[in-house]
Amino acid sequence: QVHLVESGGGLVQPGGSLRLSCAASGSISSISAMGWYRQAPGKQRVLVASITSGGSTNYADAVKGRFTISRDNAKKVYLQMNSLKPEDTAVYYCTARRFFVDHWGQGTQVTVSS
Repeated sequence: QVHLVESGGGLVQPGGSLRLSCAASGSISSISAMGWYRQAPGKQRVLVASITSGGSTNYADAVKGRFTISRDNAKKVYLQMNSLKPEDTAVYYCTARRFFVDHWGQGTQVTVSS
């Protein structure tokens, strides 16, 4: 089992920045990809960004140019969020894929408001 713990969420003003972190523990060998999803109130959970073990990244159109995903070996993944907008408000979830099974963290709240 892979255990994921997110941190770094909070309240920020529009235009501000936050950096989310996710630490993986447990059976972390053979994790092929890690990423971030978000779920706003009343909406479905959607992909924000992902990164493979080889370093390939993928971003949702809504965050391209503003968010950057990075990975520190197989244990940590980060999401640098700049130029935040109110519509970025959501619970952000870390995910890790291992042998085609997705594991999820508990989520961290990000609120963008003045």
